[in-house]
Amino acid sequence: MIATRDGQNAYIDAFERFEKKVAAGDPAWLRRLRRDALARFADLGFPTMREEGWRHTNLAPLAEVAFHPALPGKNGISAGMLGSYLFGGRESCNLVFINGWYSPGLSTPGGFPSCAYAGSLAAALREKPDKIGEYLASAPGRESNAFVPLNTAFLSDGGFIFVPDGTRLNRTIHLVYLFAPGASPTAGFPRNLIVVGNGGEVTVVESYAGPAGGVYFTNAVTDVIAGDHSRVGHYRVQRESEEAFHVGSLNIDQAENAVVSSHSISLGGALTRNTIAATMNGEGGELTLNGLYFGRNRQHVDNHTSIIHARPHCSSRELYKGILDDRATGVFTGRIVVRPDAQKTNARQTNKNLLLSADALVNSTPQLEIFADDVKCTHGATIGRLSADALFYLRSRGIDEPDARSLLTYAFAGDILGMLGNKPLQCQLDLVLLAHMSRTEGMGAPS
Repeated sequence: MIATRDGQNAYIDAFERFEKKVAAGDPAWLRRLRRDALARFADLGFPTMREEGWRHTNLAPLAEVAFHPALPGKNGISAGMLGSYLFGGRESCNLVFINGWYSPGLSTPGGFPSCAYAGSLAAALREKPDKIGEYLASAPGRESNAFVPLNTAFLSDGGFIFVPDGTRLNRTIHLVYLFAPGASPTAGFPRNLIVVGNGGEVTVVESYAGPAGGVYFTNAVTDVIAGDHSRVGHYRVQRESEEAFHVGSLNIDQAENAVVSSHSISLGGALTRNTIAATMNGEGGELTLNGLYFGRNRQHVDNHTSIIHARPHCSSRELYKGILDDRATGVFTGRIVVRPDAQKTNARQTNKNLLLSADALVNSTPQLEIFADDVKCTHGATIGRLSADALFYLRSRGIDEPDARSLLTYAFAGDILGMLGNKPLQCQLDLVLLAHMSRTEGMGAPS
């Protein structure tokens, strides 16, 4: 508790320095938004394990480190260092951010209609501040998650994507967040705002990565506002250092007949927390949430999802899979709420976990809260180990045990990758996952 309070006070102290160095020339409404968010964070404080939503995740290791907000400047990242993080060639629009700040020299923007926008949030705040302020002030999900107001307090840059009514963006927009840690532990606060008008269509990929051994903190927030009859494909790939801390919040607000899919891949981070809050505010909406999380050594990965069916005739599909080895720990808490007016809801939630060692642990809590009487809702969770019969079958075909275990583990994860609608990204993640698994310790030893 003391470490948590000290960590909270460190950010409050850092805010004053941040305002003087970075935010001094910002408009009054933005400075007021930040100060209100800081007050909200000070009121909420860092969550503790006494709170239901955090009882399996100890934030003390995060709170004990005195992180300083990252500032723009030289970072040593060159274009030649981006190759392993990019995909799709000319089919992708790559917006690169170093320590949370947009890097125009490393980015390849453009290729969209003049009525659309895909670029730096900081630039958009200067060019169209009134519109941005309207969206930031009304973005969903900010009251219950303390890390959202913390992000807003230090809001400076990130990706802003605006798709006007009836506009389809054919190129994938790739938001690449790379961390270049300095001499002292630093924190980045990327903020992404994705606004898709009625009948609009867009595909967005968020990538987060940093150097091996780097100790830093990423607190990222993404708000997706999907208009009537819009289509949004969202992908989130987290490959942070295994000594880093990553907290990501995704808030989705979808209108009538909007189709939204979000796919989350978590591979890095000493401590990772992914929070998704989706509200289906229009009839006929469709939502897909898929996730894959992989933990080894002493990594801890926590996934919390919330889907609120507020209107009738909506459907949601959710599948999260976890693979845990060594002494890694995982958490999955999935909540589906069907409100009284949301008749004819069709919702399905599944969580499956594979434990590769006797010391790995996962806590899975699927939840349904139904307040309507004409719905079809299912949920379930499984936790298990590799099948002894399947291992025996592969070994009887001449495959040694480590390779047999790797094949079965890859097959367990493969169907999540197969659901990705973006083929270039799927191919890249296929290679990343195979490389990640080849470095996993303990996979050659039977559980």
